[in-house]
Amino acid sequence: MTIQPISLSELLSLPHHTIDIQKGEYIFQEGEAASELYVVCTGKVQLSKTTEEGRELLLRICEQGDAFGEIVPFQSMCVCTVSAKMMEAGTLAVINKQQLEEKLTTDHAFALQFMQWIHLQLQRMQAKVRDLILHGKKGALYSTLIRLANSYGVETEDGIFIDLPMTTQELANFCGSAREVVSRLLKELKERGVISFEKGKMTIYDIQFLKDDIRCEGCPIDICNMK
Repeated sequence: MTIQPISLSELLSLPHHTIDIQKGEYIFQEGEAASELYVVCTGKVQLSKTTEEGRELLLRICEQGDAFGEIVPFQSMCVCTVSAKMMEAGTLAVINKQQLEEKLTTDHAFALQFMQWIHLQLQRMQAKVRDLILHGKKGALYSTLIRLANSYGVETEDGIFIDLPMTTQELANFCGSAREVVSRLLKELKERGVISFEKGKMTIYDIQFLKDDIRCEGCPIDICNMK
């Protein structure tokens, strides 16, 4: 069965209110009680987790129409396992847990779609953790570059331009690695002619090299992406 994302119109048909949040502000942080589901109306949100060493691991970027939140319907107590922070100033629609539960109880088609959405988030998380554990630091970077290409890649005559400016540190956070390690690996890829990366702008010239090196399993783009 093809997994269909929850549509923005369906979620916004639920009773909700909106909040405006500035760049760098947290929507919620690890360990806090979770009682709301969020929909991005404008701006970008990053979901991240802090390792025991204090390093930030970026897990997902949410954009317009994306839903995120740590609530578990019909469970009395939910705790945030990740943090959500604004990458760009924007507006979020906020849906209360009780309102979501009422919709799930009365609308079976929506309930199925919501279950499919939850399953998709789990698959994405498992795939990312698999890459981090099985392929080491180099594989984590290569799989991140493939995901960025699937999510933000723009085909050009030269290669795939990643239409998402980022620093080396931000890229390192996606990989769960130190900035120095990622800088060295990026330098090696540039010397091989696989990528170019200057002033936050990246073009991938040989994505097949990245896929072959980590024995890419060819996961569907629904799973192999950063969103």
